[in-house]
Amino acid sequence: MNPEFSRPERIDTIGDAARTVEIEAGEAERVALARRFGLVSIGRLHARLALRREVAGAGTGAILAVGTVAAAVVQACTVTDDPLPATISEEVALRFVAIDGRTGADGEEEVELADEAMDTIEVEGGAIDLGEAAAETMALALDPFPRSPRAAGVLRAAGVLTEEEARPANPFAALKGKLGG
Repeated sequence: MNPEFSRPERIDTIGDAARTVEIEAGEAERVALARRFGLVSIGRLHARLALRREVAGAGTGAILAVGTVAAAVVQACTVTDDPLPATISEEVALRFVAIDGRTGADGEEEVELADEAMDTIEVEGGAIDLGEAAAETMALALDPFPRSPRAAGVLRAAGVLTEEEARPANPFAALKGKLGG
């Protein structure tokens, strides 16, 4: 698969000292990503990431990427299809590990994560794709069920009850009705 927003960073250019990388999706890339993620549009997708190699004694020589992904998108309301602008500013902490660098009895490397756990991404070859990582981070930060201010009225007009309306005042009333008493 060729990602719509690909910004490969060669692993052999990343050292122990942090180096900041900034990436920005172009117009065609944003259009393609909007189609992929089911968005009305993406007005901006930007990432600022500090890259460095994991400390040598800590394991496999993984690459760490810490920073922020920012985006301006327009989603469609899941009820009315009204356009809903949304702004995303997501802190990210990613750990890129080579697929062929695993160790352990069953082929899986055991990794203990600290409280500020990092998402681990397996990579193949000599580069990590910061564009795809930024796109996936943006997608995960989106509201999965965006609702416009009109949504409640449209649902009510269609006869859909809210949770409060559907819930009996007395929880035993529903049970009593089912038992025929």
